[in-house]
Amino acid sequence: MFAYIQKTQTPPAQPLFIWDGECGFCKYWITLWKSKTKGLTYKTFQEIASDFPDIPLKEFKKASRLIETDGSVFSGPDSAYRTFWYFPKSKKHWHRWYLKSELFQSISDHGYNWIAKNRPLMMKLTLAFWGKNPLKRKPYWIIWLMGLLGIMAIWIYLLS
Repeated sequence: MFAYIQKTQTPPAQPLFIWDGECGFCKYWITLWKSKTKGLTYKTFQEIASDFPDIPLKEFKKASRLIETDGSVFSGPDSAYRTFWYFPKSKKHWHRWYLKSELFQSISDHGYNWIAKNRPLMMKLTLAFWGKNPLKRKPYWIIWLMGLLGIMAIWIYLLS
C-alpha cells in the first residue's frame, strides 16, 4: 500500500501530477488526461523525483502524486480525483467524496492497489475496450457487452 504524504517542503511553481513513465497503462491514461486538463503539469517520477528529496523514491514508485503549489501532496486515487479540479468543467465532488467517505476511500485505495499490481492486464483491457489511441477512443466495450448479452441470451434459451 502506498503512503499518504501530506506536504513537501519543495512545492512546484505550478500544480504537478507525477506518474510512472515506464508504465504503458499509465501513459495511455495520462495522454487522455493531459488533453482534458488545464493548468496542470505532468511529469514522470523518473524525471522529477530528485526535485522532492523529502518524498522517498519508493513512494513515487508505489503511487501517482499530485503536488499543489502550497506543497500539499495527494496520493494514489486521490491524486487522480484531484486532477478533476483541472478539467474545464471541474468535478471536485470526487476528491471531496474521497476525503469524507471512509468506505469510498477504502474501495478507491484497494482498487488502485489492485490495478497497480495488474497493470499488464489493465492495459490489455483498456486496449480491448477503448482501442490503441487514447485521444481517439472507440467504444469497443459496447461490442463486448453486446457479445456477452448475446451469449447469455443463447445460454438462457438453451437451458429453457
